[in-house]
Formats: sequence, C-alpha cells, structure tokens
Amino acid sequence: MHHDNERLDLWLSVSLIHSSVNEKMEQALLKQFDISLKEFYVLKFVSGSECKELRLQQLQELVGLSQSATSRLVDRMEAPNVGALERHTCTNDRRGIYTRITETGEQKYQRALAIVNDVLDAELRRDGTMTELEKLVQQLLK
Repeated sequence: MHHDNERLDLWLSVSLIHSSVNEKMEQALLKQFDISLKEFYVLKFVSGSECKELRLQQLQELVGLSQSATSRLVDRMEAPNVGALERHTCTNDRRGIYTRITETGEQKYQRALAIVNDVLDAELRRDGTMTELEKLVQQLLK
C-alpha cells in the first residue's frame, strides 16, 4: 500500500511542475499576444497538420475541450479582429467542418512559439526543475 501512496506523491509532484510551467506560459502568451495557452495549442496543432487544417472533432480531441468549448474557441480565433483561423466544410462530407490556419495565424503562432520556448527554457532550468522532473519520471517508471 505504501508503494501506491509513493507513486501518487510522485505523480502529484510532476503535476505541480506541469501546472506551474503551464501558468507561466499562459501569463506570457496573454501578456505578449493576448492568446490563451489553449488558443496557442490550437494554432500549434492546426499549423503542424499535413494541410494546415484539421477537422473540428480532431482539434477537440487534441486540445481536450468539449465540442461546444472547441467551437467557441475557434469562433473567437476566426473573428475578423483576430483572423488566425478560417472554417470550411468538407466537399466530400458536408457534415465535416474543418478549420485552417491563415497567414496571420501562422505568423502569430511562430511568434508565440518563440515565447513559449523561452518560458520553457527558463522554467525547466530554474532551480534544477528539469533535473527534478527527470528524477520524478524515472521513479514513476520503476
């Protein structure tokens, strides 16, 4: 039974580091680009897809939001004042709705990616966080 508590404690330590780094990334993205971490992830997944577009259902699964939350998020990112995404229906299946990244969205993603990488570098190097994280993961895998 002690082993179960130890594993849970290790997992909670990893989760605490994850939450802290996510919060720092979110703060930096909101300050620099007025986008949330979830919006950044949407840009990342769509930008990284084969044709620079994803079906909304795929995006929902990747970002980990409900269908309605994903739809609202994509709506905000398609708004004329943002213009990072554009929606279209599939020509083969009219029920299939896709979103594609625009040039504006791609530029925003690339600039935001630099900030995210800076935050990750700073946070994971701070006070031996990366070493601690590696140790925790190794202990979890035992």
